[in-house]
Amino acid sequence: MSLGFLDQIKVQFRKGLPFVAYRKPNEGEIKVIFQNDLELHKVTDYTESGFVFAPFDERGPAVLIRKDEAFAEAFEFEPEYAENPIIPALDQDSDKELYLKLTEQAIKRIDSGNLKKVVLSRSIEVETTKTPFVMFSDLLNQYPKAFCYIWFHPKIGLWLGATPEIFLETENNTLRTMSLAGTQLHRVGETPIWKEKELEEQEMVTQFIQSALEDKVSSLEVSRATSFKAGNLWHIKTSVSGNMNNSRLEEIIGALHPTPAVCGLPKKAAKEFILENENYDRQFYTGFLGELNFKEDISRPSTRRNQENRAYRTIKNKTSLFVNLRCMQILGNTVSVYVGGGITSRSVPEKEWQETKDKSSTMLKIVLK
Repeated sequence: MSLGFLDQIKVQFRKGLPFVAYRKPNEGEIKVIFQNDLELHKVTDYTESGFVFAPFDERGPAVLIRKDEAFAEAFEFEPEYAENPIIPALDQDSDKELYLKLTEQAIKRIDSGNLKKVVLSRSIEVETTKTPFVMFSDLLNQYPKAFCYIWFHPKIGLWLGATPEIFLETENNTLRTMSLAGTQLHRVGETPIWKEKELEEQEMVTQFIQSALEDKVSSLEVSRATSFKAGNLWHIKTSVSGNMNNSRLEEIIGALHPTPAVCGLPKKAAKEFILENENYDRQFYTGFLGELNFKEDISRPSTRRNQENRAYRTIKNKTSLFVNLRCMQILGNTVSVYVGGGITSRSVPEKEWQETKDKSSTMLKIVLK
């Protein structure tokens, strides 16, 4: 009798060997990848194949878990999701003053004309009695529309997440990405009403993506902005698609990462502000992760008009990457939950602080409930 995927990744973890298990949004199976040695593989030019885990600061190496063993297992989720989750009381105010001062500093920099937007974040340290595998199972059950994962490498650490945001998807020559901004708590029976600050922030992200891709992608199409529900939060989403032409994947990723949704505008100035002032290392939070250059062999029956071939065979090269939002890092019984928000000239520090508390409920519910 074969072990289920949770038992198999527990065995791999006890051996101290790298692995990742994940489920794509709205899909019914868990994919598992095992690497059979301790080597730390680094991405050099994005022609490699495997599961990539990239940090916020692109000067740090993107890590690749090699696909030594891989399998998929059907997963029937048992929804336990509450529309407005109640989590145990948690003192999050210890770093409130620091975050408010940082937000005020960012607004001053924006008012001076050096920045248009900057994304500020913080980490929340909590203790838990739950195992990482129980938390991963809870993520799968409670966030079926998110990309849910558990990732481990002994030389990096153990991470879990449930992110709603596609960073980049490619299939042969076609490309798809999205801009996601604005945040409101979901309340039963209510639809979100977006204010000017949130709409402006969303438009900044969309314009950046268009500008970054215009000389690399043809037939660029941009959808209208729509409200998008992820767990107990609403966001504004715009989809972007096109053809990559002769552009290499490395060029596309370099142009987009980090996007204004996790960094700011102008990108270089916003990133410098973050690295100089956030007072902690984001590591892989607001980086990206997912399948890199996976080959998919598709065969389909021939038609009656073409009986000389029994089947048509197509090999697709697919990449599917997600922004590492709504995530946590686990160190023993201590969990670091990461959360942030976009600051613009219209930001109000107290409201920005509250937004980070709202966003933190996604992961804190998993850790503490």
